[in-house]
Amino acid sequence: MKRRALLTDPITVPPSIHAADFARVATTRRVGADPRASSGEQSPATLEKGLSLDAFLDQVASGNNNKQALAVLLRLIATASIQVADLVALGHVAGTLGAPVGTANFDGDVQKRLDIMANETFINAFRQAPVAAVLSEELSDPLLLDPDAPLVVAIDPLDGSSNIDVNVSIGTIFAVFPALNNALRPAHHFLRPGHEQVGAGFILYGPQTSFVFTLGNGVHVFTLDRRAGVFQLAIPRLAVPTDSTEYAVNASNYRHWDDSVRAYIDDCIRGADGPLFRDHSMRWVASLVADAYRILVRGGVFLYPGDQRRGYRNGRLRLIYEASPISFLVEQAGGSATNAVLPILDIKPKELHARTPIVFGSCAAVQRISRYHADPQFSAEHAPLFFRRGLIRR
Repeated sequence: MKRRALLTDPITVPPSIHAADFARVATTRRVGADPRASSGEQSPATLEKGLSLDAFLDQVASGNNNKQALAVLLRLIATASIQVADLVALGHVAGTLGAPVGTANFDGDVQKRLDIMANETFINAFRQAPVAAVLSEELSDPLLLDPDAPLVVAIDPLDGSSNIDVNVSIGTIFAVFPALNNALRPAHHFLRPGHEQVGAGFILYGPQTSFVFTLGNGVHVFTLDRRAGVFQLAIPRLAVPTDSTEYAVNASNYRHWDDSVRAYIDDCIRGADGPLFRDHSMRWVASLVADAYRILVRGGVFLYPGDQRRGYRNGRLRLIYEASPISFLVEQAGGSATNAVLPILDIKPKELHARTPIVFGSCAAVQRISRYHADPQFSAEHAPLFFRRGLIRR
């Protein structure tokens, strides 16, 4: 196989891209607006399977200054992801990528070797991109890059770290926001509700390396053709099925859940003999990107509620660079994402690494869970779902 050359030369951003112009257009969406209609723009007219990512991004950026910066950024993310995918594919041949490096991140989570390598790879890519600042799970504070650039990026460089050495799918998750002209400090770029995103996506490193993203007008899946070293369109305009009998939850935490969480799962387990009148199946990979990809492709619902354990009161997923980008993708594909009270995309984070409970997936399933929360009689033997008010224990 022909060896892919690493991207070493910086990509020049067209001078017509200005942070002020980009931010002004990108932030005119009203709060609570339907994200599927947020951009007012159409996807490229030509969306045939096999279309290269470069060709797609050329169509997106053609004649549209506000998309040119995004196109540059996505190209660099794709290039960096190929480098990470090549490393992941080597597995133990590349050493113990999942070995602790003797350090912990700002929140006390033990960092793995691949966590740090992936973080460095993507930050190096962002240094060549029109990016003003980066918020990473591996860094306590935002990293300032080009103060005049029109975009900021929040990223989980390596999701699913516990699966690194056991050959289970892992990935990278990112959210893109327009840079704020009046940000008094770097954190202000990121302390915003998710509906202000102008792009989001994840890369799944599995049997296939797939790049799933949205620029505000639908979700597309590009899969890496390793023979040519390029991403090609695999699934255009991805659509989440309206309903499903599959659910994803870490059932080992059952004893820690509130009774109302157990009520919904118990009814799923009862299947056709219970109030849901259908048999259900549980699927749990313990890798957010893998579970999200399955739900985007064939439907289902994902739950990560808060529970009674110390440190899990508000769930475990990070709002800015995990829950928000996944929710943006799910809603763009016709699904739903909430904390059983509010849409995830309407929640404004109070701190950079805030956590949130989350339910996302097929609309009917998410709505059904919200009804368990809202109506104590919906499942007659149990209390409302996810504690008194939503997924957050009080």
